[in-house]
Formats: sequence, structure tokens, C-alpha cells
Amino acid sequence: MTVPTTSEVETADTRQLVATFREAQDRIREQVRRVIVGQDDVVEHLLLTLLVGGHCLITGMPGTAKTLLVRTLATALGLVFKRIQFTPDLMPTDVTGTDIIDEDVTTGHRKWTFVQGPIFTNVMLADEINRTPPKTQAALLEAMQELSVTVRGTTYNLSPPFFVLATQNPIELEGTYPLPEAQLDRFLFNVVLDYLTTDQEVEVINRNTTGRLPEVEVCTSVEEILQFQRLVRQVPIAEETVRYAVNFIRATRPKDPESTEQVRKYVNFGASVRATQFLVLAAKARALMQGRYHVTIEDLQSLVLPVLRHRVLTNFHAESDGMTTDDILKKLIEEKPAPRA
Repeated sequence: MTVPTTSEVETADTRQLVATFREAQDRIREQVRRVIVGQDDVVEHLLLTLLVGGHCLITGMPGTAKTLLVRTLATALGLVFKRIQFTPDLMPTDVTGTDIIDEDVTTGHRKWTFVQGPIFTNVMLADEINRTPPKTQAALLEAMQELSVTVRGTTYNLSPPFFVLATQNPIELEGTYPLPEAQLDRFLFNVVLDYLTTDQEVEVINRNTTGRLPEVEVCTSVEEILQFQRLVRQVPIAEETVRYAVNFIRATRPKDPESTEQVRKYVNFGASVRATQFLVLAAKARALMQGRYHVTIEDLQSLVLPVLRHRVLTNFHAESDGMTTDDILKKLIEEKPAPRA
């Protein structure tokens, strides 16, 4: 496939669509800030998830407004929002839906009728996703990859856009089930919600203890979001930038010649080709959000942590030396600098 040039992308229609996107992006951020204090990086990553058409895993302590953030964003986007509280007794059919025997009152005949589950939506919040067994977690795999659900041999397509925004608690491990690697790999980002600053916490207290939260206005539509997703894939990227992304991902694999000494020492398994695709797509979306029609190495490097922190699996040497995945990736960025012009 021929990569479009900058001149091909910058047509009159495309420039108008980019201008519409920039305006919508500013309005969405404004609406989210009316309810959510701080967390600008997390909001940016959620918007990137939207533009790429991926899914996002949100890791944060209890009480960091994870659910409120997702609900507010879905409202501002004008999308249908549903929430599933994942629990140990949740069954796959509680997510996907199930067939029931329905009787026609006029004829008396019985037939199978499919009752849709909460997964039939635009934005699905999988709250505390690691609290349900792998059998139920697996019910999301087909939907996250193929945008479809199969029940009793019949496949039902989900209406785009479809996003799974899942939350998990990083400290409370009792009664939880680690997410399978196959499911983790389907998440575009793993973003971390950190604590707010002192001034931001004061603002949160003032907002939430003096009255009702403001209403959030709708800023875009399903049709516009699908247009934005198509626009992202038209953003050109230079051959050397693609090669940098490929070589960087290959460097996370300990048996690859591109890997570094630290990777060979601390990493069991590196990232897959899907990680490279997600990294490039997210970099295209980031460039567009910043008003550029081309991808830079800085775009790629700025997205390394959220794209790869859940895909690079460390070994016991890393645990014994206190090395986290983020530490290894930050060091790898230093050891794999941008190529000179």
C-alpha cells in the first residue's frame, strides 16, 4: 500500500476535517475539566485510544475518579455508555448476552431469542476487570479484536465505535485474577492514575462538597468519531521513523540482536508485532492532536511507556533488583536514541 504524502493528506476536505477535529478535541477537554481535576495526561491517552479505535486499561488507586473520568468522557463524546462491575461470580453470558426461549403470544410457538448483554454499547467500562475469573475475562477477547460476539454458534456484530475502558486496583490483590497475556495485548494503553497535587486536591474538595457537579455537554457524534479514526490512518510516516519503531520493539525481545544487555538480563518476553502497530497508530493520532501531518521520533518515544508497560514481561532478576518495566523501558529509550538526520 502506498503511504500518502503530506500534500495528499493536506487537501481542502482533510484540512476542514482536521480543523473540526481540533475544535472537538478542545471542547471535549473543556467539558472533562469541568468535572475532573488534573489527570491531563490520562485524558490525552483516552482521547488517543478513541482516535486509534483501541482499548485502554486504567490502573489507579481507589478513589482516583477512574469511573467518573470514563463516564464524563463518554458523555462528552455523545456515545452510549455502559458499566459492568466485574465480580468473582460474573458469568460470560452476563457480559455478552444469552439466548432465551420466547413464546409468541399470538401463535403459541416458542423460539430462541437473543437478549443483548451490556457489551453492546459504544463505551464499556469494565470496572475492576481483574476481579472476575479468566473464563469471564475471555468473553471480551472476540469483542475487543473482531468487534463481534458469538453466542451458541451465532455471531453478532458490535456497532462501531466500540471501546473497552477497563480499571484495576494495583495494590489490592486478594481475590483477583491476573489478566491473561492475550487479553493484555489487546489493550492499546495501560495508563496509570497518580495522586493529585495539593492544590488539585483542594480544588476537588471544593467542587465535590459544595454542590452538584456541572452537566457535561455533548461535543461530537458517532459519525464524526469514525471520520476522525479514518483520518488518523492517513497521516504519513517516514520510512526511517517506521524502522525506528520496529527496531525499538525488537529491542524489547531478549533473544533479538537489537536487544540491550539490560533487556537480556531482566526481560523474559518482549512485545509483539501488534505493539508496533499500536505504537505507530498512537503516534499518528498524537501528531494529529498537535496539529502536525507527520510523525516524529518524539511522538513514538512519548508513547513507549503506556503502549509497552503491560506487554514487556520481566523475570525474577528484575524483581530481586527492584527493576520495574517502566525503568527498563526508560533506559531503553536512552540506549536507542533517535537516528541523526
